[in-house]
Formats: sequence, C-alpha cells, structure tokens
Amino acid sequence: MKIEVHHVTRVEGHGDIVVDTENGEIKECRFEVVEAPRFFEAFVRGRPYYELSHITSRICGICAVGHATASLQATEKALGVELSEQTVLLRKLMFHGEMIDSHVLHTYYLVAPDFLGVGSVIPLASSHPAVVERALRIKKLSGDVCAMVGGRHTHPVAMAVGGFTHLPSEVELRAMRARFVDARVDMDESIALFGTLPWPEFERETEYVSLKKDDEYALIDGTIVSSDGFSYPIEDYRKVTNETCVPFSTAKWTHHNRDSYMVGALARFNNNYDQLHPRAQEAAAKLGMKPLVTNTFLNSAAQAIEMVHCIEDSIEIMDELLTRGIKPETPPEVDVRAGEGVGACDVPRGILFHHYVYDENGICTDANCIIPTGQNMANLNADMKALVPQVLDRSQDEIRLLLEMLVRAYDPCISCSAHFLNVEFV
Repeated sequence: MKIEVHHVTRVEGHGDIVVDTENGEIKECRFEVVEAPRFFEAFVRGRPYYELSHITSRICGICAVGHATASLQATEKALGVELSEQTVLLRKLMFHGEMIDSHVLHTYYLVAPDFLGVGSVIPLASSHPAVVERALRIKKLSGDVCAMVGGRHTHPVAMAVGGFTHLPSEVELRAMRARFVDARVDMDESIALFGTLPWPEFERETEYVSLKKDDEYALIDGTIVSSDGFSYPIEDYRKVTNETCVPFSTAKWTHHNRDSYMVGALARFNNNYDQLHPRAQEAAAKLGMKPLVTNTFLNSAAQAIEMVHCIEDSIEIMDELLTRGIKPETPPEVDVRAGEGVGACDVPRGILFHHYVYDENGICTDANCIIPTGQNMANLNADMKALVPQVLDRSQDEIRLLLEMLVRAYDPCISCSAHFLNVEFV
C-alpha cells in the first residue's frame, strides 16, 4: 500500500506525507518539508539593533507578535535594556491576543472541518453558520487587541526596544475589556463544541518541552523545562534543541533526552497545568483532560483551553493597567554596546528562540532562530510511524485522512521551519 499526499492542505506552507507498506510492514513513513529555505538569520546580519524585531516579525504572518517579542527580548538582554512594568503588561496583553488569534484559526478553520465532514471552512458557513460566526467574532477580537497595543496585528509597528512608540488610551482599554468579558460566552460554546468532537484514539508518550515560571502560565521568558525532569536557563537552549539535518526535509530536526520531543499547547498544558486560570482548568475538565495527556490529536483541544486562559488573563491585565493608569512612556535611550542575548517565547506552536550577537556599534554580527515547528518534526514522524500500524486495516482514504489530521494536530508553520541549506563546493 502506498499513500502520497503532496502539499497537505489546511496547514501553513508545503509538506508531503509519504507512506509505503508491504505485507503489513512499514517500508517508508515520513513527513517531508519541501519549502524553499528561509534566510532571516542572514538578513539581519549587518543591520542595527532597532531593525531586527521588524525584520524578523516577517518570518511569519501568523506569529509576527511572537517573533517580534522574542527578537526584542534577545536585543534587550544583549544591550542591558530594562522594561517598565507597564511595558511588560502590554506585551503580555498583545501576546495573548496573538495566541487567541492563532488558536481560533487553527481549531475552527483548519481542524473543525475534519470533524464536521467538509473539506474546508467555506462549506461550514452554510452547514454550521453559528460555528463560523463565533470563529469570526473571536478572530476579530484577537486582532483588534493586537492592533490596539501594537499599532496593527500582523507585523506590529509600535513594539520597540525597551517599550512602545504608541500606547492605548484608557477609553480603548475599557472598551476592549468589555469585549473580552462578552467573549466568555464564545469561549464556553467553543469548549462545548470541542467536547462533542470524536477525537481519534491514539496514545504515544513523548518528551514534552516548554517554558515554565513559578507564578504564571509561561508564555514570555522563563526556564526551559521537560516532562522528563530536565531544566535549563534559556541561554542553554542548544542543549535542548540539538539541531540536525535530514535528507528529505528543509526543516532541521531536534532531539533532547529521547529521539524526539514535542512543543506547543499540549506540552505547555502537560508542564504548566497548575498555572492555568481556574476557568481554563474547568474547561479542561469538561474536555476530560488532565496531565499527562499523550494523545497528539488533543493538541487542538489544549489550544482551546489556552484560549480560555488568555481571555481571562487578558481581563486581569487590563484591570491592572486601568488601576495603574496608562503612563505616557517612550522607549528608553539605549546604551549601544557589544553584547549577546537570547530571547524565548512559547508562541502558539511551541518554544521560539532568537539569539543575537552585536558589535560595539549595535550592529548584528550573528543570529540564530530556532522555530517550534522544526522542533516538532522528528516527533511528528515518530507519531506517524506509531499510528500507521494501528490503522492498516482501514481503507486508504481513511488512513490518508488520519495522517493529514495528525499533521494538522501539530498546527505546523512549515514556512517558518525551513532553515536548512546545503552548499557543496566542487
């Protein structure tokens, strides 16, 4: 039996599924990333420190805020820039907006059609109009909060080294807070919907890697932790990622304690469940989820739980900002010097690392970006090899759909992950 899916649909970028079995034995089983390589690490070399977050946010049109945030972190650590409490709160608020935006796109637009019997979100507008309207409301809300803080959602313009060049007004914050409170209804209905979906039965325990903090659900900065008991400061990220090249993929693979590990919503859920907002923990209970969850398909359910958390935490952040009052801050003066820094954020698809080196003039001389989807590639392939033998008694169409759903469960950002370049001199 041979299954070949060229360019899996309802994912970002281009990737292929190749499966070949004979007499019940697997001869080939892999997910190939066939995107052309991206060269953002090279783009930023020779550029001044204040340009890097704007350049690297273009790595992704979905996680632009995440890339900008990790980039700014790396620069600020390298140049010794301290953040005000207001800047920290505003960055968290904007980050929540992007998390919600990405998760609603994935769970509703890309995953839900598989369970509701259609090929894309377009037919759902007729068959399930309430579902589509809800998704559009949530997406509009998340985009609007990002624009309120960052000047615009995709590729934010107001985020700067040390602060913001634009600040939301108290009136805008109060209006946005009211909309987030109203969104609780959509969150409740989302959890109710995902509670009815027939998630495929599949279990494979792996190593789950995420950021962690003692006092909050870690999304920006923290410590790198593993479900296998390992812990590292962010600066030691290479001890975790251990990137290697594989011949059939332009995305590098990674491994840590095992042959592969998983990052993303399910990893965060497994490692940081206790830091979830109580309403998010209630949502998890309704979905029958409590760590350790080892069904990869439930990564999408973990994203729905995270949406609830981000709504609630955003309300609390806006309450704090309104209590403090928005202070007219401008980004601080930067003491330009030579330095090196690593920034890390747990973006929708998992841990993202940005690592920069600057010379004495604040010009970038070296850069490294480790993308979440690249970190998931080896684990996805291991999942495929575990799943195929369990479903060989099904039709090719059923097997193909399950494999596509498995790929989609990782919510891959394939274009971001393509960082491999092989140069041969002859």
